[in-house]
Formats: sequence, structure tokens, C-alpha cells
Amino acid sequence: MVCTVKRVNEETTYMSDRSGQNDTDNSFAGISFEGVNAVPPQSGENGDTINLADVADVSEQDDVSNAATETMPPLNFASDQTQPFQSFPTAGAAETTPAGTVSNGTVPNGAVPTGAIPTGDMPSSTPAPAIPVLTMPVEGEAVVAKKRKLPLIITGIVLAVLVVAAIAGFFTARWYFQDKAAPGVTFGGTSVAGQTADQLKNTVTAAVKNTTVNIKDGNGNNASGSLSDLGVSYNVDKTVTELLAAKHQTNGALEYINEVNPFVKKNVPLNAKSNKLALRTFVTDKFVQDTDRAVPSTASYDANARAFVAVEGRGGRSPKVDNVIDTVAKAIANPGHSGSVTITYETIDVPVALPEAQNVADQANARLNAPIVLDNGQGKTFQIPAEVVASWLKTDADLEHGTLSLSYDDNAITNYVQQQVPAQLNQDAVDQEDAVDNSGKVLATIVKGVNGVKVKNMEALAPKIGEALKNGQGATIPVDGDVQNFKTVQKKSEYRIVVDRTAQTATVYHNDEAVKTFPVCTGTTGKHETDLGTFYIYLKYQIQDMTGLNDDGSRYLSKGVKWVSYFYGGEGFHTASWNNYGIAHGDPAHYGSHGCVNMYEADSKWIYDNCPEGTIVQVVGAMPSGPVR
Repeated sequence: MVCTVKRVNEETTYMSDRSGQNDTDNSFAGISFEGVNAVPPQSGENGDTINLADVADVSEQDDVSNAATETMPPLNFASDQTQPFQSFPTAGAAETTPAGTVSNGTVPNGAVPTGAIPTGDMPSSTPAPAIPVLTMPVEGEAVVAKKRKLPLIITGIVLAVLVVAAIAGFFTARWYFQDKAAPGVTFGGTSVAGQTADQLKNTVTAAVKNTTVNIKDGNGNNASGSLSDLGVSYNVDKTVTELLAAKHQTNGALEYINEVNPFVKKNVPLNAKSNKLALRTFVTDKFVQDTDRAVPSTASYDANARAFVAVEGRGGRSPKVDNVIDTVAKAIANPGHSGSVTITYETIDVPVALPEAQNVADQANARLNAPIVLDNGQGKTFQIPAEVVASWLKTDADLEHGTLSLSYDDNAITNYVQQQVPAQLNQDAVDQEDAVDNSGKVLATIVKGVNGVKVKNMEALAPKIGEALKNGQGATIPVDGDVQNFKTVQKKSEYRIVVDRTAQTATVYHNDEAVKTFPVCTGTTGKHETDLGTFYIYLKYQIQDMTGLNDDGSRYLSKGVKWVSYFYGGEGFHTASWNNYGIAHGDPAHYGSHGCVNMYEADSKWIYDNCPEGTIVQVVGAMPSGPVR
């Protein structure tokens, strides 16, 4: 016989005769038997009746399939066994039951029967066959487990989205702020995050303008000074650079992250230097009469002498400026505000002695005499004038110790370099022009090529100049620049003049054909010989006064010389009406010139009119020892 178990629902109600009470458990509601329409009630030892449904408490297990119907092995019922049940052992039953009996004919609540189910009389000594415990899964538990996991899945997705958004936001912020002040950067106590270089420049300039120090004494006197008044030299461009670099220079992962973290603050001070002597001088000028004040000896530049000289000071009344110095330092750290300070006075000897001032003057003059030359690398140099260098040298006094030192105005150096050096060292490219003959052979370079240069990196040049000043040795400093190479252009020379010193003639060629030959008298043999070589006419005058030195050292002057065509330095063709004899006889040994080629007026005019600048001039031949004609 086969027993079939059918699941009704997840919660099974046992139908028992225990006062109509319903027990709930994750079991099945009933059992039917194939081939048996009903199971008759069985009698216990006491004659009580028990239903099979009351003892079919079947628990579920997760590893059983979800099939709605399960087929069990046939139960071992014997048709000739009529003995009633012997016993149903209980698991944790609340009431005590004699061994081998069922109390009141009912299985205690929660008990699982493990005895035999007979169909007839069975001998009391025969053990009842065991009913297998059936365990079936419940679909609801899987659903509940899935429902329990769903919030975790949603939370994980949300966290993942937030992480991705945070990473994207981080890199977007880094990209956005790459050329701007970073979040959390402040200047003068005010946030400048997100400002560009131009905006930062305006911010810094406005803050400096609004920074003042109000000074008063106990006598009702007061004065107000700006940072410049109080001896502060500042650099707006460097301050802007430092604001842009703040928090962008990272050395680790945390700083890399904090770069765009607005809660990590970074205050950038004004890029500035204080001069205590200038500060003291300003306060003294405002509060102490000229005749009463103490003046330190110092070194100052004398434009007439073009040198620094020592100036002796004197003792007298002096303001105590320590509070002012502290207030100025705070203003540099947080510009854009006004500060107030009160001063007192003291009477002192000369703050700095004359020998100390003379020592500083000597140091300054040594720097004036050590030239600083700038070189663009393409043949052009520029020496910084001494008076400009003098304007960069400053004296700074330590009145507490009575010393004087030389300092350098970095801002003045930077401004000069940016404004003046490009004008001095930039150059346009000049194409080279070569004169060639019919075969393409270069006869002479008419115009020498020059590379174009545009200097750059002026911000890197200023510190090099400052370093050269501090060393006091002078220097030639290369200047960076972009170079444009010149081009070479070849130009065929239509005219060519050959000066033959041996024959004392000048022959003019047009396209390599001789068209004119003129008698000449060249430079004096052995003294002022016309130079051998290939040259070109580079400068012409219709009329010119000529001067030079005679052999005895006296100076000569030839006025109104006509039709001059220079081809090499001071050597050229020109009219020599005073030397017609030397020209006629070709006698440079006795009637030679100071190097020029003497000609009759008509001949020199022909060359002037027909041979343009760039005409090739070739000087050849040996010098004669006497007349050749």
C-alpha cells in the first residue's frame, strides 16, 4: 500500500478531539492511502479512539524539493494483526504518561509518533512498525530569506552609486580648480577659492590698497601709512602664483584628497619684504622734528659721482617702533585691514657709526664696477647700466646692534627685467643675401644673415641677476629665447669690379663681360696698401669730407670729395683731383693713397651711377715698386 502526502498550506491545523483545540505547525493537514478510502479509528489500550491525522505531525526540511506531492514507501500493515497500539513515545510532553499507553487516547501536543499503526488485532509482544518522519520544504521561507536580503542589496547599490559619484566629483573638482585657487585657500582671511589669476591679481591689489597702519603717540600726534610708506616692498604676481599653488603641491594621498577639501584651510600671506630702516625713517619723519631726531649713518648713491658715498648720522630723539614692526608683520600675513598702534620715544646716540656706513658703501661700489651682461645667444648682448644697478641696492639698518647691511630690491629687478630686457635683446630675423656668379658660385655675402630672437622666461632671469649682485663678481647671463633661423637668398651679381694692383686698373664686368676699364692709383706701397680680397659696395656718398691720420700722426682733412663708393671699411672708389699725376702713371709707390682707389672724376661718377650697393669688388695682384704707365 502506498501513502501519499498532499500539502495544503504552510500552516497545518491538526483536527483533534482535545476540546476542539487547533494546533499549528509547519506540517501537512492530512494523509490518504491509495487503495484505502478511509482509515478507521484505532483503539488504544484504554479503548480510546485516535485519528491518524492527529499523529501525522510531519516537519519540513530545507533540503527537500518543493514538490506538492510525495510518494512514500508502503507501510507495513498486517491484515491479521488486530492488537491495538502499544505506545507513542512523546518528545517533551508536559504530562506524565504510563509507558506503552497514550493518555486520553490523544497524542500529546508537539509529539511525533514513532510506533506502529495496526489494521487489526496484533499480539501484545509484537512491536508496531515505525512511521517515517516526513519533512517537506515551505516556499515561504525562501521568499522570506529573499525579502531579508533585498534591503542589503539596495543599500549596497546606493553605497556604490555614492562612491562612484564621490570619485567623479573629486576628479571633476580637481579639473575645475587646476588653474584656479583651490577650495579652502584664503587671503587676508577671505576665501579666494575658484578665482582665476586675473581675479586674484585684482583681489591682492585691492587688499594691499586697503591695508593701512594708524600710528599715534601720547601727545595727540597721529599719522597713517600704507605698506609702501612703511618700507614694505611686495610682489603681486608672486603672491598670485603662491595662491594658485596653495594646496596644489601635494606630497601624499591625504594631501591629494585635501586639495579640493574646502574644510582644510590654507591662508596665503602677501609676498613681501620689510625694510626696518625705511619704516623707522617714515615714523621719525612723521613724529620727530628734523633738528631733534637721531639719524643713523648710511650709504647713498651720488649721481654726480656715479658712486655710493657714506653719510654720517647723529644722535637725538628716536621713536620706539617695535610695535609698528609687529603690526606691519601682521598686515603682511593678513592684508586688507587697518591696524592701530601707539609709540613712545627715547633719546639715543648715533644709531649707526660712520665706519659701518663706509663699509656698506664700498660693498655697493664693488657691485657697480662688476658688470652684469645679458646675452640672447645670437650675437646680441646688453650690459645693465650702473645707475640702474644702483637703484636696486638698498641699505637696511639694525639700530639695536648699530649695523648696516646691503639689500637688494627684488621687485625692482623683476619689473626692470620684464619691461626693458625684451626691448634690448629681441631681434628680427634678417635673411642672408649672397652674391653669386653665373655658375652659382658665391662671390661675397652682401647681407649677413641674422637669426630672430624673442626672449622668454623673464621670471627666471630676475633671480639670476639678484644672485650675481649678491656675489658681487659680475656675470654674463644667458637669456632664454625662441629662435627663428634666417634664410639664405642667392642673388646674381650683374656688375663686378676687378681692381688689379699690378696693372693699376679697375675693370667693370656686366654679366661677366668687361664693359669698362679705368686707370687708378691704389694705396701706398708698403704702408697703406689697398687690401686684397673680395668685397662689395656697401655705402655711397655723392660728396663727403674725408679725414684721417698722416704718417707723422698729423690729421688730414679732404673736403668735398665726390662720388664716393665704399667697399671695405674706409676703402672705396672716389674722385682724387689732387692726384691726377699718380692716376695717370699708376704709381702707388710714390703717389699712393691711404688705402682708397683714386680715380678721375668722370670715372668715379660712372661707378657711382652704374654700380649699385652690393656690387662685387675683387682686389687682386701684387703692388708695383714704381709707375706702371
